[in-house]
Amino acid sequence: MKRLVLASASPRRRALVGLLGLPQRAMAVNLDEAAYLLADPLLAAINVAVAKARAVEPEADDVILAADTLVVADGQILGKPADAEHAARLLRHLRGRGHQVVSGVALRAAGDMSWCGAVATTVVMRDYAERDIEAYIARGEPFDKAGAYAVQDEVFRPVERLEGCYLNVVGLPLCAVAAGLTALGVGIECAGPPPCNYCRAGAAVTSIRSVH
Repeated sequence: MKRLVLASASPRRRALVGLLGLPQRAMAVNLDEAAYLLADPLLAAINVAVAKARAVEPEADDVILAADTLVVADGQILGKPADAEHAARLLRHLRGRGHQVVSGVALRAAGDMSWCGAVATTVVMRDYAERDIEAYIARGEPFDKAGAYAVQDEVFRPVERLEGCYLNVVGLPLCAVAAGLTALGVGIECAGPPPCNYCRAGAAVTSIRSVH
C-alpha cells in the first residue's frame, strides 16, 4: 500500500489526510514562500505547493503531498498575522464582505510521476463586532492562519457563508487530493464523506496539470 508523506507540520492538514485511509507520516518543509508568490494567486499557490513537494525525495512506495493555501481580498494576498495588531487589521478588513481562499495541491511519487491542481472557494464573513475580534485574538488563535481566521472555529464563527469547497478553507481540499491520487493510480478509502459537497462530487478542482 502506498504511504502519503505530508510535506507540512500543520495538525489540521494531518487530521484531514487521515480521512483518506492511507498510511501517512508528516514532515516540516522550510521554504521561502515569498519567492514563489505571483500576481495570480492560483498560480502562486500551485508554485509553492510544487516547490514543497520537490523538497522531499519519495521512497519507493511514497507519495509526497504538499499544499499551500492563500487568502485573497481585493486582489491582495493576505498572509498570517505577525502580531495582535496585524491580526485585528486583517479581521477588520475581511469583516462583512467576501474574499477568496485558493489552495494549490501537489503530489509527487517515485519515478517522476507527479500531479498538481488548484481549488478556489468564495467566502463571505459575518459582520462580527470588535469585542468578537478582541476575544478571538486573546485566545491566541489567529497567528498560524492565513487571513487570521479559522472557518471551523466554534466560538468566533467568522464565516457567514461560502461557495465551494469547505475543506479548502480549513486548509486542504480533499477533492483535489483525491483527484490527484486517482490520476496517479492510488486507491483511497475515505473514512466517511468529508463535510463538503464539492469534495464528494469532485467538482472543485479548477486547474490541473502534470509537473515534472
